[in-house]
Amino acid sequence: MDDIQVAPKAPLLVDRELPGLRAAVAQLVIKEHDVETPHGRIHCTMKGMPKGDRPVILTFHDIGLNHKTCFDSMFQHEDMQEIMQHFAVCHVDAPGQHEGASTFSTGYEYPSMDQLSESLPLVLKHFGLKSVIGMAVGAGAFILARFALDYPALVEGLVLVNINPCAEGWMDWAANKVTALPEMLIGHLFGKEEISNNHDLIATYRHHIMNDMNQYNLHHFVKSYNSRRDLEIERPIPGGKVSVRTLKCPSLLVVGDSSPAVDAVVECNTKLDPTKTTLLKMADCGGLPMVDQPAKLTEAFKYFIQGMGYMPAASMTRLVRSRTASGSSIHSMDGNRSRSHTNEGNRSRSHTNEKRGRSHTDSMEGTANSSTALKSTEVSC
Repeated sequence: MDDIQVAPKAPLLVDRELPGLRAAVAQLVIKEHDVETPHGRIHCTMKGMPKGDRPVILTFHDIGLNHKTCFDSMFQHEDMQEIMQHFAVCHVDAPGQHEGASTFSTGYEYPSMDQLSESLPLVLKHFGLKSVIGMAVGAGAFILARFALDYPALVEGLVLVNINPCAEGWMDWAANKVTALPEMLIGHLFGKEEISNNHDLIATYRHHIMNDMNQYNLHHFVKSYNSRRDLEIERPIPGGKVSVRTLKCPSLLVVGDSSPAVDAVVECNTKLDPTKTTLLKMADCGGLPMVDQPAKLTEAFKYFIQGMGYMPAASMTRLVRSRTASGSSIHSMDGNRSRSHTNEGNRSRSHTNEKRGRSHTDSMEGTANSSTALKSTEVSC
């Protein structure tokens, strides 16, 4: 593959295309549903109409957030408009986390992470969906990963932001102290640098957590996440076990370089099939890439979708990459060339090139000449 120097990043769509797309997306049908499950009522928002056998994009938010505060910045971004012309979107809110949610009755037993993942097939059945492309953050990423492990035929691809596959609880001492939750959640969602420097952003989310979220319900969701089991995933080894527990679908792991979740995401990457997994580290990005850099994440998502065989004729620019965290040397791949983390030609193949044994970050350059080493692709942008 060729590295080419690129000019400053252009939008995915030329300006003349945007007004029509914005108008079309604005007119997409939005329906809110409460889906009854054995583990409680799940609030879902469907935007657009499912298109034949094409999967629906299904989102799941993190603790301290709902689908709006987690994903609106990305899904309202102009670069996302073209994708939404091709796919319906189903936003899933965990029980009691959506806007205006009623307080749980006394004695209500909140579902575990496993039970929440087990509820998702009922969500698909409710809407008549055959499969999804999942996009989730934090707790939601854990739930969708569990869902994909247990129901691989229902999940065509996963974009997992800030996933922690381990059972370790980061809020052990605060689990029963509702008053401590807001600051603990801020520390979970954002990096120290963001908290120190981006006062407006932090104030906005602190206000949301303290005033918009039902505190009693939020406390239950946090306790459920804090009590999660390990995903118990294992990286396949050539010549090893015939069958190991791992994600079968193309997976894009995403984390900002100053996110508090960096170590957990890197750990998760080491446990997944390197021929189907890409780790995307976003430079100069904090804890919520959807909010901090929606355009860059949208472009990565678009390449990911194209690698699965969808939107082959869609307009593309480039996935901007840097060889260093400072971004001093920026390279990219032309939209018509082989993509860094997608294989455009065949939907059944992984979105990483199985023959490629090297990474595209400095930390992995020492293995660049080893054609036999199985390593997942790492992309820095």
